[in-house]
Amino acid sequence: MRRIIYDVAVSRDGFIAGSNGDVSIFPHTGDHVDAYNERLATYDTVIMGRHTYEFAYQYGLPAGAKAYPHMRHLIFSEGVQLPADAEVEAVRADFTTHISALKKEQGGDIYLCGGGMFAGLLATSKLIDVLRLKVAPVLCGVGTPLFANVSERIDLKCISSTLHESGVEYCEFNLQ
Repeated sequence: MRRIIYDVAVSRDGFIAGSNGDVSIFPHTGDHVDAYNERLATYDTVIMGRHTYEFAYQYGLPAGAKAYPHMRHLIFSEGVQLPADAEVEAVRADFTTHISALKKEQGGDIYLCGGGMFAGLLATSKLIDVLRLKVAPVLCGVGTPLFANVSERIDLKCISSTLHESGVEYCEFNLQ
């Protein structure tokens, strides 16, 4: 069975973006970036919510284009607007049913790119297998939470932890 892996940068206080979606709070250079790029090469499918996908528009990604050229893209949103010739697929309903079926398909690991609301839905539905955190040495105070709308405890088992020279700590957990 394929694994859903939430591989994400996070502040020490649990935010994947600062106020107004600010990601400049995270270090974008350093040895942790090389490790992340190596992990990206191992995923064959990426899943994300509409806000995460559309966030890339401000960095030049055209609507309907792939953010990661080697991966199949699934955008989970009832309202995402994509052109007819889109390279990405929209999933507009039955998100958890679709994810459960996706995990049973042939293929490699599935990269959960974000965001916090979508990750919260998958976590409460027990569909995330692995949590890979790139913990930045910063406190945000406000922003987009790692998991939104999660009201029950989720136990984690630490698999590995590495402190990079950049100051970013990489932590990998299995969700139990």
